[in-house]
Amino acid sequence: MKPGVSPDTFPPRSHEAKRISVVDAAASVFCREGYAGANIDLIAAEAGVSRQTVYNHHGDKEKLFMAVVRDLTERCNAGIFATIATFPDQPADLESDLVAFAVRMNRNCICNRDGRFLRKLIQAEGERYPELFAEWREQGPGRTWSALAARFARLAYAGHLSIDDPDVAARQFLALVNAELQITFMLGGMPTEEEVLRSATNGVRTFLRAFGSRKAASVKPAALAAHA
Repeated sequence: MKPGVSPDTFPPRSHEAKRISVVDAAASVFCREGYAGANIDLIAAEAGVSRQTVYNHHGDKEKLFMAVVRDLTERCNAGIFATIATFPDQPADLESDLVAFAVRMNRNCICNRDGRFLRKLIQAEGERYPELFAEWREQGPGRTWSALAARFARLAYAGHLSIDDPDVAARQFLALVNAELQITFMLGGMPTEEEVLRSATNGVRTFLRAFGSRKAASVKPAALAAHA
């Protein structure tokens, strides 16, 4: 870029294109530098816009960080709910169908770029800045757990599972099927397809040992009906 030329003048971009560019650049910078280490000048340079453009769109660093978390959450939710739509409501082989679903969840929602960025921000900044993730807690995990709980409630109602509390079952399913990927994630790595499948398989088998249908089990109709 030539000295003295504003980054906003070339190439020309729409208001929305600039906003997306700023949010994407901010996500990369926050993940790389951390919240404390990131600054508006660095984000502006990476987005190819002026410092003033960043302030015009988002006001300050805290609001920009919240916009990044909100944007990542919305994109992750889109992938999650598209994947939940493929949940095996009428399984031919419960274990195999749940493993395949868990692999899709891990691949589409945990291992993709947005999922990696969001997870890294939460792990790095969640304890220091919990207020910045208040909206994420409600709009992210809260919505996912509820949607998945409804699916498990239907499986239990049909006799495929024995569940007292579908919300607990949903949370434990998600925790189990990616449990073996966490060390790889913490070290900044990307799981292989084999590792994703192994984690999903072991998680589903553990889940079914806990929630598999048992003739003597008593299922609480009220809890299931609330999610059906």
